[in-house]
Amino acid sequence: MSLMITDECINCDVCEPECPNNAISQGEEIYQIDPELCTQCVGHYDEPQCQQVCPVDCIPLDPSNQETEEQLHAKYLKISAKP
Repeated sequence: MSLMITDECINCDVCEPECPNNAISQGEEIYQIDPELCTQCVGHYDEPQCQQVCPVDCIPLDPSNQETEEQLHAKYLKISAKP
């Protein structure tokens, strides 16, 4: 699954620079995660870095974007192959 940011986000700006895939960006009101770019840090780290730094714990798994570890790894390979 990719991750999502809930409306509990306080716009503290700590998650965005931690994302190795640039999947996090500022939305209209709170930060958002692009599910096409989120790999839960598979291929980069053992744990999602945004979840590790979030002070309000507002970055859960996105139930509408379920993916296996293999699918996340394949997405990582596709993203990292871009020029």
